[in-house]
Amino acid sequence: MEPRSEDQSLAPRVSGKGCNMRFLNLELIFDHMGHFGRLQILLYFICAYQNVSCGIHYVSTIFMLITPVYTCKPPGEVKRAVFQNVSSWRLEEILTLLSPGQKDHIAVELQDGEIWELSRCSRIWRENMSHLDYEYSGYKHNIPCSDGYVYDQSKWENSVVTRWDLVCDRKWYADVIQPFIMFGVLLGAIIFAYLSDRIGRRMVLWCTSIGVFLFGITSVFTFDYYSFLASRFLLAVSASGYHVVVFIYVMEFIGMKFRTCVSIHLHTSFAIGIITVSLMSQLVKTMWIYQMILSTVTVPFILCCWMLPETPFWLFSKGKYKEAQILVDIMAEGNHGRHCDLSELFSLDLNGPVSNASVAKKHNITDLFFDWNIASRTLMLWIIWFTCSLGFFSLNLNAFNIINNESLQLILVGSLEIAATSFVSIVLDRVGRRKVLICSLLCTVLVCGMLMVIPQENQNGTIWTIVVVMIGKFAIGSAFGLIYLYTAELYPTIIRSTAVGSGSMVCRVVSIMSPLSKEISKTWILIPQLSLGIMALLSLLLAVQLPETVGKPLVTTWEEMAQLEAEKTSLPQTKDTGLGKEEATDLEGSAAAAE
Repeated sequence: MEPRSEDQSLAPRVSGKGCNMRFLNLELIFDHMGHFGRLQILLYFICAYQNVSCGIHYVSTIFMLITPVYTCKPPGEVKRAVFQNVSSWRLEEILTLLSPGQKDHIAVELQDGEIWELSRCSRIWRENMSHLDYEYSGYKHNIPCSDGYVYDQSKWENSVVTRWDLVCDRKWYADVIQPFIMFGVLLGAIIFAYLSDRIGRRMVLWCTSIGVFLFGITSVFTFDYYSFLASRFLLAVSASGYHVVVFIYVMEFIGMKFRTCVSIHLHTSFAIGIITVSLMSQLVKTMWIYQMILSTVTVPFILCCWMLPETPFWLFSKGKYKEAQILVDIMAEGNHGRHCDLSELFSLDLNGPVSNASVAKKHNITDLFFDWNIASRTLMLWIIWFTCSLGFFSLNLNAFNIINNESLQLILVGSLEIAATSFVSIVLDRVGRRKVLICSLLCTVLVCGMLMVIPQENQNGTIWTIVVVMIGKFAIGSAFGLIYLYTAELYPTIIRSTAVGSGSMVCRVVSIMSPLSKEISKTWILIPQLSLGIMALLSLLLAVQLPETVGKPLVTTWEEMAQLEAEKTSLPQTKDTGLGKEEATDLEGSAAAAE
């Protein structure tokens, strides 16, 4: 046998007994040992369960910020209240007759005989106290609501709004809560995504999950508005960090055969969390109990999170080959697969120093602009992420204008996301990521056009609007579910989590701006649809230029990505996700010759 040259000794080669074929990268080891064995199934359901909690905390604030019907509180005990032609001994009973936004006043007679007119943000004292008539034309004196407000408690016993009187001139305090929380989601996505590329996926999942539990419980016992806002902000940061990183964690722990289906269905667990909030809001009407129950959902995960190992992809990218070998051995044993020696398979020195420059370098968000091709890919993906988020909120605005019930709205949102996720998980591997994304964006463009021409003046127009909005939400939900997976597959392990986190960060810009879109739509009701249609068309044109990733292995470094692109241009394409028969035969022959 001829002695090997230095170049031959550094090339990936076959181990003696465990593997009989050369693998091109680490993911193909999972394909060889088992795609989705018992160990991966257990870890997946642990991670998916905690993702339900993320869905819960993303939307739970909606019900805490509900503003019930209210009126200015009179300066004494009410003896009798009159609203139009209805009279009652209790002011609270009259409040149940009012609808949100109704500006008619309530006339009340106090125990001391004074008569007042109560409206939402003011109260008027009547000089004539002889008759309690609804209409009065005599002398009146306007007095500020210095005694607070009376709220309708038939739906919610208390909320953030009622607890700190965030109405009238203090209404803006309530209006900034949701954008501030979305800003926390924005920061959490990029900060923890970056940290997971630096310190590992497992550590970030531990820290964010503990943060979700602690800040969720803290928000229950807040003593003022500012402490509540701070706790919900930190809760949003933690939940967002987990939601982004867990997607990468699952992708890097499961083989190529099940990667699409399993990863996409993480969105299903998130949607289950949304539906859970809706159902809980119907059962619990007290804010602190509502918060406590939803926050304790995280407890089972905290008890089990110690079981989560680091992903082999991240270990391999950091040069921690010994730890990666131990983990691969555990997976092979748990899945009844065959042992593969990484030192033999990739010509690695498990005990020697790491010499790979990509391993030694500390990566950050600037690596998303590694070169012109990567930079243009990043910008195209950011625009698509922005469009998906814009579609989510724009179509929600249409749905909310039609369906005036928060619980029903969330159930529809969660159900449509589950349906879209299931559809995408079925067709992605058959059709391809790029084609599904293009079709989803094209459908969104058509939906926006239809919404702009459907008349709203009659009942038939409203029915058609509901149908079209549901189709649009299904389409944009498909694109939203896909873009997480697509983005992760387009970047190497060393920067993968940061790439997905940066896309999620771009999404939250729309979330922060969503209250502004409601005000803009009052100027011209078609502005949200027109904006979404233009952005969806632009994103469609950009998506055509993205590479297809179906059937392609995940890469670890920029060098592997360059090698994969080079092989793509030099080798004929095959439909098989693994090695073709001829290529496998050639490799076996090369291996035999090497031995």
